[in-house]
Amino acid sequence: MKEKNLESHSINLTEDYPSLLDSVICKVEVDLTGWLTDLSGHKNWEVWDESENDNYIIFFLKQESQEAEVVLYNNGYASVDIDGKVVFQGDITKKNSGSARLSYYNIKSGEKILLN
Repeated sequence: MKEKNLESHSINLTEDYPSLLDSVICKVEVDLTGWLTDLSGHKNWEVWDESENDNYIIFFLKQESQEAEVVLYNNGYASVDIDGKVVFQGDITKKNSGSARLSYYNIKSGEKILLN
């Protein structure tokens, strides 16, 4: 058998660069009113209530005579119901990247981490 020669390379990172072993929190940020405008075709949505538990957060919105319920799950899944009809169900980061973005934070300091 032939032996493989593996080269090792060192990576020089600055002191403030997050360690690969540091814990990171990933957070999905959503422009709810903009997203509902896109889904419904109507502007001026307002959040009037919200409810949260360990696995998801529910936002209740209204716009003139319409009501919407947006459920954002911690795993990036979402569902949107407008006037009792489901208008969106799926992974918000893949299907709706215009209104949703991922942000990362250091778990110890809470500081935002910018990833390339």
